[in-house]
Amino acid sequence: MKIILADDHALFRDALTHYIERSHPEARMILTRDFHGVMEAMALDSAVDLVMLDLRMPGMNGLQGLEKLKSTYPDVPVVLLSGVAERSDVQDAMALGASGYFPKTLSGKNMMQAIQKVLQGEKFLPMDYNTNAVMPSHFADARQGAGVVTNGATRTDINLTPREKEVLGYLLRGVSNKEIATALDLQVVTVKLHVRGVCRKLGAKNRTQAALLAQQYGLA
Repeated sequence: MKIILADDHALFRDALTHYIERSHPEARMILTRDFHGVMEAMALDSAVDLVMLDLRMPGMNGLQGLEKLKSTYPDVPVVLLSGVAERSDVQDAMALGASGYFPKTLSGKNMMQAIQKVLQGEKFLPMDYNTNAVMPSHFADARQGAGVVTNGATRTDINLTPREKEVLGYLLRGVSNKEIATALDLQVVTVKLHVRGVCRKLGAKNRTQAALLAQQYGLA
């Protein structure tokens, strides 16, 4: 199985690659930080099982990158990844032939389930069951009046404890709670409490989003 993962956030690429390789040890991952790299990889070998595109990475130009990829390689499943996407983005992407949309706010477990569905030939769209509509994706730093800085800036008001900083370091590498507990000689329940504290202080919904926000806030 061969997967192209294209995202300009290195820590997200590394964390997602870790999850995929744990779930699919046979997977061959091809990583790139922009759309140009995707097209280069496809030109070398288009026998790919899945292409995962970050909606906001360099070279995408909105959905033009997706449109170009699908017009050139119509039979290759392509999904969009995004930390910030509106329902209109998702609807337009599906109309262009995308096989799914994966918000970066998904947990690692749910992300793996979504990938598995697409690999099996299904389409994946996360639904907001309160509105019965496609779930948009909004990181805290993309909201108006959220009191946080824009992408690429830093925050100085996040006061992690020394232990939380240690745990965050492992989260950035995609390490499980059990592995963190072993590495730090802690109980798993204690690690869970520290992970919860990190997520709360970063304003993250889950460990994957915590890793992304830590990078954006300059904590990595």
